[in-house]
Amino acid sequence: MNVKSSVCAAAILAASTFAATAAEKVVYMTNWLAQAEHGGYYQAVADGTYAACGLEVEIQQGGPQVSGRPLLLAGKIDFYMGGNMLQAFDAVQQGIPLRVVAASFQKEPQVLMTHPGQGLDKWEDLTKAEQYILGDEGFQSYFQWMITEFGFDASKRVPYTFNPAPFIANPKSVQQGYVTSEPFAVEKEGGFKPNLFLLADYGFDTYATTIEVMQDTIDKRPEVVQCFVDGSAKGWYNYLYGDNKAANEMIKKDNPDINDEQIAFSIETMKSFGIVDSGDTEKLGIGAMTDERVKSFYDKMVKAKVVPEGLDIGKSYTLQFVNKGVGLDLKK
Repeated sequence: MNVKSSVCAAAILAASTFAATAAEKVVYMTNWLAQAEHGGYYQAVADGTYAACGLEVEIQQGGPQVSGRPLLLAGKIDFYMGGNMLQAFDAVQQGIPLRVVAASFQKEPQVLMTHPGQGLDKWEDLTKAEQYILGDEGFQSYFQWMITEFGFDASKRVPYTFNPAPFIANPKSVQQGYVTSEPFAVEKEGGFKPNLFLLADYGFDTYATTIEVMQDTIDKRPEVVQCFVDGSAKGWYNYLYGDNKAANEMIKKDNPDINDEQIAFSIETMKSFGIVDSGDTEKLGIGAMTDERVKSFYDKMVKAKVVPEGLDIGKSYTLQFVNKGVGLDLKK
């Protein structure tokens, strides 16, 4: 081998060695068991989107016995799936340097369900229901907004035990649910399609399924944050509008209790209700956020006495990594 060939070979070896070691390992923890509502992240792992910008992403499942946010604060994970902006506001109140860097869901998937043909077919009818079957978290957040804005009666609330039987048995009741989940269960177990009232369409305008990061990560590894945000946006486009088979297989492997029928229902529901891709995302790309939306939601929560007045909500999020139109070309 001549000198020139030796130099070329050495260069190729060095490049391949760099490629093999360049990927930075990061951990993203979801806030529940694997499901289609996490599909964009699994898609970005499955099709190499994260890897293409230098990340080796491990997705760890959340669940009923898992508390992910303390792991984020302790530096045990790099990114965490937030529920909605209320958790980020709470972090500001507690002085925790945590930021939302993207909003994978433009709409909170929370719905209220009613039986059709029982006089509860319109939003304004819901105040006439006999009972509201709600969990503690919902009662303390969006239901307080419903009381303030629409005059709902708190005395009609009964606890939700994540069992649809009481709702199915009482045709004059209202039950909470995620638009991608509980309606499917009610249809299977109750034999009817419930009326669905997506709270986001009536003014509960929080972002949801947010990507949370510690400020220290933003300061020290901004390129990692940008890669993860961009990769997640592309992952969601490919999951919703492309070939998502590999991602779904990963989801079923992590969560054997989920099946293809539930996954297909969730995907179609996310698309038809514009959960991931609607409004600002049409121009700014999936993950979009605006100052106006965050302030609007905060003001409503202050009015409902869910959060205190005077928080510096600018500390709860940053627009540094979003609104760049990443992935718009992937939408089919």
